[in-house]
Amino acid sequence: MAFFFFFFFIFLLTPSSSSSLNDLNSLTYIIHVDHEAKPSIFPTHRHWYSSSLASLTSTTSSSIIHTYDTVFHGFSARLTAQDARQLLHHPNVISVIPEQVRHLHTTRSPEFLGLRSTDKAGLLEESDFGSDLVIGVIDTGIWPERPSFDDRGLAPVPIKWKGQCVASEDFPASACNRKLVGARFFCGGYEATNGKMNETTEFRSPRDSDGHGTHTASISAGRYVFPASTLGYAHGVAAGMAPKARLAAYKVCWNSGCYDSDILAAFDTAVADGVDVVSLSVGGVVVPYYLDAIAIGAFGAIDRGIFVSASAGNGGPGALTVTNVAPWMTTVGAGTIDRDFPANVKLGNGKIIPGVSVYGGPGLDPGRMYPLVYGGSLLGGDGYSSSLCLEGSLDPNLVKDKIVLCDRGINSRATKGEIVRKNGGLGMIIANGVFDGEGLVADCHVLPATSVGASAGDEIRRYISESSKSHSSKQPTATIVFKGTRLGIRPAPVVASFSARGPNPETPEILKPDVIAPGLNILAAWPDRIGPSGVPSDNRRTEFNILSGTSMACPHVSGLAALLKAAHPDWSPAAIRSALMTTAYTVDNRGEPMMDESTGNTSSVMDYGSGHVHPTKAMNPGLVYDITPYDYVNFLCNSNYTGTNIVTITRRKADCDGARRAGHVGNLNYPSFSVVFQQYGESKMSTHFIRTVTNVGDSDSVYEIKIRPPRGTTVTVEPKKLSFRRVGQKLSFVVRVKTTEVKMSPGATSVETGHIVWSDGKRNVTSPLVVTLQQPL
Repeated sequence: MAFFFFFFFIFLLTPSSSSSLNDLNSLTYIIHVDHEAKPSIFPTHRHWYSSSLASLTSTTSSSIIHTYDTVFHGFSARLTAQDARQLLHHPNVISVIPEQVRHLHTTRSPEFLGLRSTDKAGLLEESDFGSDLVIGVIDTGIWPERPSFDDRGLAPVPIKWKGQCVASEDFPASACNRKLVGARFFCGGYEATNGKMNETTEFRSPRDSDGHGTHTASISAGRYVFPASTLGYAHGVAAGMAPKARLAAYKVCWNSGCYDSDILAAFDTAVADGVDVVSLSVGGVVVPYYLDAIAIGAFGAIDRGIFVSASAGNGGPGALTVTNVAPWMTTVGAGTIDRDFPANVKLGNGKIIPGVSVYGGPGLDPGRMYPLVYGGSLLGGDGYSSSLCLEGSLDPNLVKDKIVLCDRGINSRATKGEIVRKNGGLGMIIANGVFDGEGLVADCHVLPATSVGASAGDEIRRYISESSKSHSSKQPTATIVFKGTRLGIRPAPVVASFSARGPNPETPEILKPDVIAPGLNILAAWPDRIGPSGVPSDNRRTEFNILSGTSMACPHVSGLAALLKAAHPDWSPAAIRSALMTTAYTVDNRGEPMMDESTGNTSSVMDYGSGHVHPTKAMNPGLVYDITPYDYVNFLCNSNYTGTNIVTITRRKADCDGARRAGHVGNLNYPSFSVVFQQYGESKMSTHFIRTVTNVGDSDSVYEIKIRPPRGTTVTVEPKKLSFRRVGQKLSFVVRVKTTEVKMSPGATSVETGHIVWSDGKRNVTSPLVVTLQQPL
């Protein structure tokens, strides 16, 4: 029986685990099959898959987990390594690929972004608040009873919608409505590795038992809700980016993570259901695109005209930490908004240390100072564990009735507070490590607690050490003063410390992240049965919670994409991303260059990509850089991917000879420019970029070029003027970049940035330009 396989090997261990086929454990595989090769004797593809699998392998107990029909053709199944090896040697098997287990990238933001419901003109009005668009949220599910998902006043569900509300004992079909138009869950991959789920701790349904999915869904498309707050903080109106857009929840994340076979099934189903936007606040380590189930699923989505927004990851502030870097996805980093929640530490020596918290319980006694200890200096522990306030590391005799300083890391910040409280502590201060820098994240702690920056942590430790060593009877003391909610913070936005940074580890010629959006201390909907701290013993309940992460930034862009698509139905996913990128800004509310929260210094394009999204300007960008699926095929050719690799991603055969003659990897029609020169003793280095822009502004318009070249480079653009006669007209230009060698030590890298701007006097179409010099080892 002849049939054509692509193999997608899913290795359900951590990304760093060995992917050798010599491993004898039974694993989950995703198998990509030539759909057109199905013999007519089989009534369905599933029957064919089952028969083929049985005939080719010795495994008798294997079962098909998912079948894929839309963004991917094939199925996933549980097999032994021996079976995988046997299939690998079949003449029609092309590749075996290890899976990643993914993890979550864990209001005032609409107003901060300039989206006001009272405006008679603007993006909200032009798009009817996103009314006919469906945003598919691939996450931990949803809590449908929240008022953010009420369907009052909404028109009937769009006729094009084909999705379902998968009912269960705890999720009735009536949970869906004209707002939440679909809800599904995918747990086959999760259970194939972990066994049957524990339904006392998780819902076998689309219902959210974590909170993350409810939060992200309401950021993208929550209704207007007043009053809204978390434990009295951030009081006001809560609203998503596209308040009338419809939502479809695809639950793929469970207690032990999010499995590629389930994520791919969610993409496959969401596209078939008819979503317009996919929002994915999930990620893992960066691998080549043909090994990346998210990249493959996302390509299948954009191939159908569906915009995919993905979180950049929370690995910042270090370089090369950005994830979800495929150029067909819009990769979103996180910035701050002009609101914070100060909770300052007052030391016994009178010094005030700034901190943040959204603790809402009984506070410390006003005016009273409490004994202060550092977990790492307490006797009886191993020092390291107690410095982090890990479970079992603290001695209750040394902690009781004191404020404890804990270092950030390993366990969650809220969990540290629970451990301090269990051991009799009255309060807690969490100090950033050096890598975290000065970025502060407010948490709903279970005891009076606050977070401080790395330098403040050093100062508090010095104070404790010096006071403890002094011969006087005066021991270290402190208190925490909670200041509530503060608005009008300057500077804002600031690049969040945790936000993952470039350069792009897989394709440095494509600048990632693309943009940043609000991601620090964001108020959004929250489920019942889960305390705001996420700690199991937290019995507090709140309709809204404040969370931080690129997980929160991503759905901001998902909602904005829905608004833009509603306002411009003919725009492709690439055109929508281009509008967001070329109109983004890089200055804060003081008019100064945006800062990096981790250092307090000026941030760079490696931190924010093209800049912070500006929805109002994105509605009318003037020009867009459009990209077709075939352009991505040429990009993959120029990335030296094989024909097999390319078909795995795109389901298209590629003429790579023609693509390579026509250009290089940097010639993808992207709204940013990045070049990497390897210094091999050449005194002069040069390259060129070819770009095509489409006029989406005025019918008769003339754009002139403005260039700010990166330091040490010469940049020219031809032609210097683009004259458009009609809307939809496309014109091309060439950017030439020349630079000279600079002296650097072996292995060193130098990065210089500039930009080019096309301007018609009313609109500025701005693109960052990055020149990287690398000295080989």
